[in-house]
Amino acid sequence: MNIVAIVGRPNVGKSTLFNRIVGKRKAIVDPTSGVTRDRIYDHAEWNGKSFYIIDTGGIVIGTEDKIQKAILEQAKIAMDEANVVLYVCDARDGVTPFDIDIAEMLRQSNKPVILVVNKCDNHIQDNLAYEFYSLGLGDPFPISALNGRNTGDFLDAIALSFTKNEIKQQDKRLKISIVGKPNVGKSSIVNALLGQNRNIVTDIPGTTRDSIDSILKYYNEEIIIIDTAGLRRQSRIKENLEMYSILRTSKAISRCDVSVVVLDASQGLENQDKKIIDQVAEEKKGIIIVVNKWDLIEKDSKTADEYTKAIYSLLKTHSYAPVIYTSALTKQRLTKIISTAKEIQKRRTLRISTSKLNKTMLPFLEKTPPPSVQGKDLRINYITQVGTEPPVFAFFCNHPKLIPDSYKRFIENTLRRQFDLVGTAVSLVFRRKNIPWEEIQKE
Repeated sequence: MNIVAIVGRPNVGKSTLFNRIVGKRKAIVDPTSGVTRDRIYDHAEWNGKSFYIIDTGGIVIGTEDKIQKAILEQAKIAMDEANVVLYVCDARDGVTPFDIDIAEMLRQSNKPVILVVNKCDNHIQDNLAYEFYSLGLGDPFPISALNGRNTGDFLDAIALSFTKNEIKQQDKRLKISIVGKPNVGKSSIVNALLGQNRNIVTDIPGTTRDSIDSILKYYNEEIIIIDTAGLRRQSRIKENLEMYSILRTSKAISRCDVSVVVLDASQGLENQDKKIIDQVAEEKKGIIIVVNKWDLIEKDSKTADEYTKAIYSLLKTHSYAPVIYTSALTKQRLTKIISTAKEIQKRRTLRISTSKLNKTMLPFLEKTPPPSVQGKDLRINYITQVGTEPPVFAFFCNHPKLIPDSYKRFIENTLRRQFDLVGTAVSLVFRRKNIPWEEIQKE
């Protein structure tokens, strides 16, 4: 996942720029200096690149004010999380001592920095940006966040930096993320997994200071374990811990092949757990639900089955996720996590021949056809697989837009049963039968 942090001193237009990029008014914009104190973040997209963008408060370096110190700390956390830092200055004020201090901090961070000079409302005011070359952060982009002038130029630069980053990050090894709400035992599971095998490589830095990737040797195969546990930087404001935990979880899910969602056996499936599971499903990743601390539960031979049924009743559409009951303390069933993740990744990369798909699926669809909608009979004539990771199936029919969601779920469930698609997301696309297959593959 790509993350951009907006930083700068107070009242240079960071929140206005944030609202411009995300396309809606989410950050409070006010001429009063220092209005933005809480971190605000949202999704944005440019040139086909999706990313998170974080709006930070105005930075003042060298002050003893407690609130300003907390804001600086928050901005540093945002920079730690970011792939790219967007540094905003005010053209009308010129280069100030505060700007110089922040530029020095950014150089020390070793993060890619894009320098934006705001409040250049016309081409004459663009000349004011030349002064900012003195900050030593490369070419400044003169823009107007208020009216959107020239904002596409620096967004192009951001998208280009993401492309370079994605090329560097290509890796064919199986990546497993360990995610979940705080205090469910994520780190204990990771430590127990790595401790079970002496043939492990030393921890390597992940994409952020607060995420560590470890390499596990599993029967001569290297598997990357992405651990999202624990902020190492101590934040003065408690709310930030939750926000950056969410961001770290999002990044871990986006980077992995299979996500292990850890639950606390004593707490069951709670709303926060469901949100994480929903996110894994939305990202179309493989998923395993691990119920940790199982050793603390009083149980009989039926307890696990009843627990699993309770989880599936709450998840509804995500009952394809296998459930494993573990104890990081006793190391019970920990290796099953890895073996199950490998099986799921095989299913994510599975290719099913067109003839086998049609021979298997069409009899079910003919026996239980889609219901008529708006007086029109719906018919599915042909099926083919057009993608993997996750498996993507194209259904050619006479009225694709009229296929009801309930029937799509029936198709998905039938696919899962017939081809053992446990633990992997499945994507279905419905198209008119006369659309060429090549056009479907492009989507």
